[in-house]
Amino acid sequence: MKGMYAVYRKEMGHYFVSPVAYIIVAVFLILTAYFFNRLLALIIQQSFEASLESIQGGGAPPFDVPSLVMRNFFGIVSTLLLFLTPMLTMSVYAEERRRGTMELLMTSPVTDLQIVLGKFFASFTLLVIMLFPTALGFAYILHHSEPSAPWRVLGSEYLGVLLLGGALLALGSFFSSMTESQLIAAMLTFGAILLLWVVDFGSQAASTALSSALDYLSVFRHYDDFTRGVIDTSNLIFYLSFIVLGIFLTVRSVDSMRWRRA
Repeated sequence: MKGMYAVYRKEMGHYFVSPVAYIIVAVFLILTAYFFNRLLALIIQQSFEASLESIQGGGAPPFDVPSLVMRNFFGIVSTLLLFLTPMLTMSVYAEERRRGTMELLMTSPVTDLQIVLGKFFASFTLLVIMLFPTALGFAYILHHSEPSAPWRVLGSEYLGVLLLGGALLALGSFFSSMTESQLIAAMLTFGAILLLWVVDFGSQAASTALSSALDYLSVFRHYDDFTRGVIDTSNLIFYLSFIVLGIFLTVRSVDSMRWRRA
């Protein structure tokens, strides 16, 4: 545990002395703030128009503004993670391999699993830091919403985005451990995430068995239930299994570095 914490603390220190982390967080917060404001203004306007039609008789009932804003917002967040996750993970191992500091880390009294877990939890912590400011806006609108605010739905959506982010970070860490080039690591991660994003499109033209398999492999399809406030055990198992698989593959990759160096 001490070894993992030492790696974790080292990685967190690296994040906060690097301008790249600040740029990624700033870009994420600027984009999420923009989309949050646009969605809120658009849905409030639609809700106001629906209320007028309802009063005049024959219109639809008023919108559930907080729920609609949250669901659309977290759909946008999943798309942003598609582009930002490769940048978060591209230097986790690739930069250390390029500078030769990976060899020093591997000769220290820490196991491969401790190295991988320490780096993974550091990148996951950065993801939590990125998402935390977005909760302030939702806390405000839910506190002032009528009728009762859907706090349970908000918790489900944040759980979903954390699981999705963790799965993508585990995948990105694996690709970063395979190369010394940050650019190659980022491109491999982006390509793999994009494939997992669109894989369910191919299920429409496939046979029934293959269609079900492709549909299950889509990491973003499992995310939809969380955005609706539904916490399904099968989705939890999928994401946790994906994270464990990514960590396992990364450990094997790091172990292969030790074997080649020996």
